[in-house]
Amino acid sequence: MSLCTLQAQAREHQLARLHYQGGGDWYNDQDIIPNIAEYLNKTISTKFSVIEAIVKPDETKLFDYPFVFMTGHGTVSFNKEEAANIKSYLERGGFIFADDDYGMDSSFRKEMQKIFPDRAMIELPASHNIFNSYFNFPKGLPKIHKHDDKRPQAFGLFNDQGRLMLLYTYESNISDGWSAAHDDPQEIKKQALQFGANIFYYIMNN
Repeated sequence: MSLCTLQAQAREHQLARLHYQGGGDWYNDQDIIPNIAEYLNKTISTKFSVIEAIVKPDETKLFDYPFVFMTGHGTVSFNKEEAANIKSYLERGGFIFADDDYGMDSSFRKEMQKIFPDRAMIELPASHNIFNSYFNFPKGLPKIHKHDDKRPQAFGLFNDQGRLMLLYTYESNISDGWSAAHDDPQEIKKQALQFGANIFYYIMNN
C-alpha cells in the first residue's frame, strides 16, 4: 500500500474511523467522514465512498485503508498487539489523522510515545506545505472550537524519509467543523473543510 496511489485507489477505498479502547467516544459525530468525503469528491476530484469503515487497531484489515481518522473526548489506550499493528501500519505507508475533541490529548500523546519511543511528534510551523497544499492558511492551523482558548497546534510524526505518517491536531477540533451537529458559522465550517482538503491533497502528493 502506498499513499502515493491514494487518489487512484479512492474508488476502491472507504475512509476509516479507528475504534480504539480506553473509554473515549471514538464514534463521536458520525457524519464527519460522510461529509468530508462528499466535500473532497467535489473539491479535489476524489471518489471516496460516503459510507465510513470502522476498524480496530489490532485488525489486519487496518492495512486495507490508506487513511484512518480518530477523534474523541476521553482516554485512548492501545494494548501491546494494537500498538504493534499501528506501528507497522504507519511504517508501511498508512496515515492517521487524530483530532483531539477536547479530552484525549494526554492519553494520546502517551500512547504514541509508547508506540514510537524514539520518534517524537513535531509541531508543524505555519510555513509547512500542508498549510498551503491546496487552500492557503498563512497563519497555520485554523481555530474551529474555543475549548480552553489556547492556540491551535498541528503535530506531525514523520518516518526517516520525511513522510508524514500521522497528523495530530490540538485545540482546533477541525473535524467538528465537518459535522452538522455543531452550530458553527459558515466561515468556520468552510475553513475546517478546506483544511481537510489540504490534508488529503498533501498526503496524495507527498
